[in-house]
Amino acid sequence: MIIPVILSGGAGKRLWPLSRESHPKQFLPLFQGRSLFELTLERVREPNFSEPMVICNSEHRFMAREQLADIAAKILIEPCSRNTAPAVTLAALAAQADDVLLVLPSDHLFTDVAAFRALVQSAAPLAQAGYLVTFGVQPVFPATGYGYIQRGAAVADCAGFHVQRFVEKPDAATAEQYILAGDYLWNCGVFLMRADVLLAQMQQHAPAVLQACTAAYAARKIDLGFIRIDSEQFAQAPDISIDYAVMEHTDKAAVVPCHTAWSDVGSWRSLADSMEKDSAGNVTRGDVLLQNVKNSTVFAEEKLVVVSGVDDLIVVETDDAILVAPQTESENIKKIVETLGAQQRSHVHAHRKVYRPWGAYDAISEGERHKVKHITVKPGASLSLQMHHHRAEHWIVVRGTACVQRGEEEFLLTENQSTYIPLGVTHRLENPGSIPLEMIEVQSGAYLGEDDIVRFDDHYGRNAQTK
Repeated sequence: MIIPVILSGGAGKRLWPLSRESHPKQFLPLFQGRSLFELTLERVREPNFSEPMVICNSEHRFMAREQLADIAAKILIEPCSRNTAPAVTLAALAAQADDVLLVLPSDHLFTDVAAFRALVQSAAPLAQAGYLVTFGVQPVFPATGYGYIQRGAAVADCAGFHVQRFVEKPDAATAEQYILAGDYLWNCGVFLMRADVLLAQMQQHAPAVLQACTAAYAARKIDLGFIRIDSEQFAQAPDISIDYAVMEHTDKAAVVPCHTAWSDVGSWRSLADSMEKDSAGNVTRGDVLLQNVKNSTVFAEEKLVVVSGVDDLIVVETDDAILVAPQTESENIKKIVETLGAQQRSHVHAHRKVYRPWGAYDAISEGERHKVKHITVKPGASLSLQMHHHRAEHWIVVRGTACVQRGEEEFLLTENQSTYIPLGVTHRLENPGSIPLEMIEVQSGAYLGEDDIVRFDDHYGRNAQTK
């Protein structure tokens, strides 16, 4: 059996402002209401694959569990980002020695699911024979945003080739030469390997990674069904990709050509290329009106967006930001995000609407001494038992039923009813009903930051930060 290992630690910066650190591109419903994470799960949901293993950070763990739906999976929580070599090493440590691991980025797209499954099965004998197998996509243009793999001689009796060399992202002229040479493939970041072979190669080529990950995994803890890796030990692991750590040095690397359509959905241009276009080459979503526009990508989340008389533009409107850029700048959006981060802008981390394991809240208005939120609580879910030092709150139910704990009291509120939570009083909000609970919360006080929370009890194992 093959164990799918789904890496879900990316932030999707080049798809800002839609993708944010707290809700990155792999979890966004980009494809007919389905996310890249869900489509990745679908590709490996058949008898030849065993229960998947998901590796993500703590902030994304409940999104991952929710999108797994009825799929049983191990979810490993990375305490900090350390790139793909430590992540894959953790997966190998969590598996049996002879298990074959299929390492998959959670934010890539393969449009032909049957062809992808057949490709993996054809490569399985290579992995069983002790090769570290990577998959190379046949280039269709001289891309400068992808790494390349030069294939060597064919591996005897197997559907693959020895790897001649790995090449990092080339300039345009070099990429053109690779296309003309005919023996170069795009490196799509998918790997197939036996757990024991990988660990042996890590010991040989990246022992510091293996040492830190072994200690971190040995000190793991189970938290609400999640496997939490020890933070102190894991932080000692070098921040390095599996390509740099092992694949560029090992003599056991093999590549299997992949002829099915693939995209890393790494930019607005690549996202548009993965979606249906109109007769003028435009991709739109939301309330969009175009007039005399060609080859543009226009996304509207909250407002009507009207674009007229332009070509080759990216226009993205969200609840708190608007991006306008030429298509040629698609790969440089990441630099904008880095600039915003240096300015400590909240727009890098989260949208105005913030998702929580119990539901979501949308900060619809904010002033010097007040904040108004639209809160949605899932059926059967509840917030933590908490208290605030600096603010009081008014709650108004607009849909559903709320069970309110306020100090020693406990009572129900239904539509159009309200209550007041004084400063310094412990309280909890719960949805006992079968439909989502929607409320308006009005906060007032001298300080309204999300860190003004003292938690006494929380079903989700969180510390005193955000509701």
